[in-house]
Amino acid sequence: MTHTFTIAIDGPAGAGKGTLARRLADHYRLNLLDTGLTYRAVAYALIQHALPLDNVSAAETAARQVDLAKLDRAVLSTHAVGEAASKVAVYPTVRRILVEKQRDFAKTPPGAVLDGRDIGTVVCPDADIKLYVTASAEVRAQRRLSEIESIGGTADFTEILADIVRRDERDMSRADSPLKPAADAHLLDTSEMAIEAAFLAAMAIIDDVLAKRDNA
Repeated sequence: MTHTFTIAIDGPAGAGKGTLARRLADHYRLNLLDTGLTYRAVAYALIQHALPLDNVSAAETAARQVDLAKLDRAVLSTHAVGEAASKVAVYPTVRRILVEKQRDFAKTPPGAVLDGRDIGTVVCPDADIKLYVTASAEVRAQRRLSEIESIGGTADFTEILADIVRRDERDMSRADSPLKPAADAHLLDTSEMAIEAAFLAAMAIIDDVLAKRDNA
């Protein structure tokens, strides 16, 4: 691809959009950004400095200091940081600061795959491809439990499910940039789909758009 090409992937936590985004970025040789990590980086900075999560001014400062090239997935992927991130993500000023960084990333050649909650609706409304990846809360909870157990951890399915339901409610009901599919997004329900099947389905959608563009 010689032109800038943007793939926007949205959906709730645990739907498989992160894994799908990595596969697609690798296949199409595009830059990759998990935008959720930018909010986690803000939350992590507040936690590290023992600042309350409701300190909007501190959250804004942390957001301005986020370096997209230095997002450490291992450090930022803990459950506690994720919970904190969904709380700071409700602040409109924090979102605006991070959205500008995300848009700049998307414009960098050769293009990018961005995954998050509001990519197709807010961050990149003009994205070439918009995918909304979802799955039932029960399936997402089971996947999360399996992830935890695969690295030797223990967790309770009921607690994980309740946490996912709470996070969905918070993401979908916030006044600023609520989680919802873009009007022109392709819906991909992975409830009964392995990652390989989801990848092939997404690839078929993208290749169809590319073929139509080439023939235009």
